[in-house]
Amino acid sequence: MSLETKTKDNVFVTVFVSVQYQTIREKVYSAYYVLSDPHSQMRAYVYDTIRASVCGMNLDHAFESKEEISLSLKTHLQETMNNYGVIILNALVTDLSPDVKVRDAMNEINASKRLKESAYQRAEGEKILKVKKAEAEAESMYLSGVGVARQRKAIMDGLKDSIIAFSSNVPGTTPKDVMDLLVLNQYFDTLQDMSNNNTKVVFLSNDTGGNSFRNQMMEADAVK
Repeated sequence: MSLETKTKDNVFVTVFVSVQYQTIREKVYSAYYVLSDPHSQMRAYVYDTIRASVCGMNLDHAFESKEEISLSLKTHLQETMNNYGVIILNALVTDLSPDVKVRDAMNEINASKRLKESAYQRAEGEKILKVKKAEAEAESMYLSGVGVARQRKAIMDGLKDSIIAFSSNVPGTTPKDVMDLLVLNQYFDTLQDMSNNNTKVVFLSNDTGGNSFRNQMMEADAVK
C-alpha cells in the first residue's frame, strides 16, 4: 500500500508500505467475524502510524530512519491487530518518494556541494603549488647569493694573494700598481669575452654634442 504524508520540514512524500500477516489459529472467529473489513481496518492503522512517525521527522531523517519507522509500525499493528486474531509477521517501509521537483532540488544541492568541495580542493592544490614554487625560488635565490658571495670571496682572496706575491717578487711596487695591473688584465679578459660572435656590443663615446650618438648607432647597424 502507499500513502501520502508530510514531513516536519513541509515536504510531501509518498510512503510505500508492505505488511505481511496471518490469522492466528486459535482466534479464527475474531479474525473473520469481529471486524467487518480487516484489511481496511489494518490500512487505517498503517496510515495513522506512518503519518505520526513521518510528521515528526525532516526529509533527510525520514530517509535515514526507514528501519525505525518499520519497527514502530510493526509494534503498533501487532498490539492492535492481535486482539482481532491477526499476527503481524513483518511491516516494511519499502520506499519514500518525494515529489519530482523536490528530488531534482536535492540532487542539485548535492551536486552544488560536490562542486564546491571540488573547487575548494582545486584551490588548495593551486595554493600548495604556488607556495612550493615560491619556496623553491627563494631557496634558489638564497643558494645563488651564497654562490656569488663565495665567488667574490674567492676572487678577493686570490687578489690578496696576488698582491702579496707580486709585491714580494718585484721590489719597489706598491699595492696600487698591482691593482692597476689586475684591472688591466680584467679589461682585456672582458674584451676577449665580448669578441664572441654571439655577443652584440655597441661602444659609445663620451661626446654628447652634435650627431655623435646618431652616427655611432648608424655605424653599429652597418657592422651587423
